[in-house]
Amino acid sequence: MQFDKPVLAIDVGGGTQDIFLFQPGQSVENSVQMVLPSQTQVIARQIREITDRREDLFLTGSLMGGGASSSAIRKHLAAGCRVYANPEAAKTLDDDLHKVRATGVIITESQPRNTVSVTMGDINLPALAAALKTFAVELPEQIVVAVQDHGESPGFSNRLFRFQHWQRFVAEGGDIRRLLYSEVPSYLTRMLAVKALLPQAYLADTGTAAIWGALEDPQVAVKQAEGVILLNVGNQHTVGVLLKKWQVYGLFEHHTGLLNSGKLIDYIERLRMGALTHAEVYQDGGHGCYISPDYNPASGFNLVAVTGPRRAMTWGAGYYLAVPHGNMMLAGAFGLVAALAARQIEQ
Repeated sequence: MQFDKPVLAIDVGGGTQDIFLFQPGQSVENSVQMVLPSQTQVIARQIREITDRREDLFLTGSLMGGGASSSAIRKHLAAGCRVYANPEAAKTLDDDLHKVRATGVIITESQPRNTVSVTMGDINLPALAAALKTFAVELPEQIVVAVQDHGESPGFSNRLFRFQHWQRFVAEGGDIRRLLYSEVPSYLTRMLAVKALLPQAYLADTGTAAIWGALEDPQVAVKQAEGVILLNVGNQHTVGVLLKKWQVYGLFEHHTGLLNSGKLIDYIERLRMGALTHAEVYQDGGHGCYISPDYNPASGFNLVAVTGPRRAMTWGAGYYLAVPHGNMMLAGAFGLVAALAARQIEQ
């Protein structure tokens, strides 16, 4: 990867946030690399401690990824404790605030008395800056962040809404160089929340980061021209992509917890054949599948390259376990810098 200034890359997942501090002229091996608990995990722990003390909770801050934090909020309510939230933080639970209120959360702009506040948000830059300052490391101005964004879709399935976003992208040519945003689409509200915190940041989806990251492994990049299958098995979500040169010809996305080794390998093999359908992935609880009519299963796509913290689900299938820059867990963060570098070349 080639870029002319320092970059902080943060790939936000359901379990971890993977961080890479790129410095021009410095080898990747000697650069700052960290795997930390994601903010949803950190906030969930904070809420659990408040629940244990039987104190009422006020959620401030912004919309963020749910998962662990949303589960902790629901358990706090189930324990008989009150939850108050400002409107933006409340949208972590659901885009529809009527549904949020129906769970028992009280929406209010100001913090009620005798409550403990927790600040919601996918990025805690002050905490990161403070930690690195201990080691005489300063954060750069240029930041690029990946989050998985279902988009805001009141009254409509967020799984379908998210996958319609992917389907449009593939149908319109599928060029992965279009998937890094300086201006975020209005419906990608999780990205917009990060953008509000970090106005100078570029944003991408975690699926985008995974694609670019896998290509940082030379064994994968050398097959890009003939077509590769890229599979990222994350803690919460799994995405499989048909990529040739810069074009995505198809993909599926599912919840990792609903997959097992046999099902996942079957999905990959039928994705390769062009036979995997949207209906079966969606009806199984996943987001969906879309394969371009231009996809030719007889043309390349022999290599399956796997990344992600739960890649062990594919062991025994003969797939290639990609290790970009020798560190698979930083694949997404490496990919974000690579995507930013490619954008600079285009400009």
